[in-house]
Amino acid sequence: MQMPIDLPNQILSAIRFVVGDVKAPLHEPVFWGNEWKYLKECLDTTYVSSIGNFVTKFESDLATFTGAKYAVAVVNGTAALHIALKLAGVQPTDEVLTPSLTFVATANAIIYCGASPHFVDSEEHSLGIDVGKLRLYLKENTEQVSGYCLNKLTGKIVRAIIPMHTFGHPGDIDGLIQISNEFNITIVEDAAESIGSKYNNRHTGTFGLMGTLSFNGNKTITTGGGGAILTNDKDLALRARHITTTAKVSNGWEFIHDEVGYNYRMPNLNAALGCAQLESLPAKLQAKRDLYNKYSSAFARLDKVKLLNEPKNCSSNFWLQTLLLEDENLPLRDSILELTNGAGIMTRPAWNLLHELRPFRTFPRMNLSTAKSLSTRLINIPSSSNLALKT
Repeated sequence: MQMPIDLPNQILSAIRFVVGDVKAPLHEPVFWGNEWKYLKECLDTTYVSSIGNFVTKFESDLATFTGAKYAVAVVNGTAALHIALKLAGVQPTDEVLTPSLTFVATANAIIYCGASPHFVDSEEHSLGIDVGKLRLYLKENTEQVSGYCLNKLTGKIVRAIIPMHTFGHPGDIDGLIQISNEFNITIVEDAAESIGSKYNNRHTGTFGLMGTLSFNGNKTITTGGGGAILTNDKDLALRARHITTTAKVSNGWEFIHDEVGYNYRMPNLNAALGCAQLESLPAKLQAKRDLYNKYSSAFARLDKVKLLNEPKNCSSNFWLQTLLLEDENLPLRDSILELTNGAGIMTRPAWNLLHELRPFRTFPRMNLSTAKSLSTRLINIPSSSNLALKT
């Protein structure tokens, strides 16, 4: 076995063994089907904005694919999460539990509601919320008052919790449901990265009161920019569709808006792209699983670095293939990033922890030791669904 100092070159060689001697972005969109055909239909009919048959079809197809009763298509995943939190009753005086190890949009959506993010720790197996640690923290720091979970230190209601299924790996949903029931905290899932991922054969984003998806250009499927709200509650779906369409009341030619709304509706052009992308999603998911298997073989011989697999009883979409360094190899992380990116192999560390970013430093948080460790040890490697077809 080679000495640990060779690890950067070993990792570069392992990636090259899978993707070949080519430049490899981290994750690029792949168009395998009817994208041009559906986009041309939008142009030919002139229905390119928020009115058009593809918006309705995309929502119906999403609901069918995920098993949710209703899907509401919006302009991006952040908008979806903003509206989901608003409809979950999040108020400016509330707190919302969120991992610190997540993309900034998760916390931004909380701020849009005027509420305070309350940062919680993650665990190493799924990279999701550490449910056991959170339960102990809530028992110590909150109390039940009139059916609400009250933060004893701040005096604010802990209204909701946002599990984020990191890099497409489902978190401990059963444990989160137990916490939700025990502490009277509403679950709103951030499933932005996990379309196609399942927990006990049920799609992520369908366990909480609502779930949200993202179809940004770097996601497993893309609408260019786009997102969706999933829910099994008809009234919530109708209300979400209403307020994301500027709260406009259908009344002939008059412009009547019965409340403050949001111009968040997905345009028909984007939905057309999404319909075509959904048709090829099963093939993309299989290709990404094949890519994981190839990476798994390539990295099996490397010591002190692990390729993350899907959690037990889960089926991950493997949105981003992820390496986890052992502690002793932490000094090599930046060398790995520099070597691979310099060779045209795009790799990225995890996000900076949210509680360390300037806008969020003053908000409440529990001990975040595992999230801190993970943020220094995670490296994402090229994950596009077409990479498995090149070798």
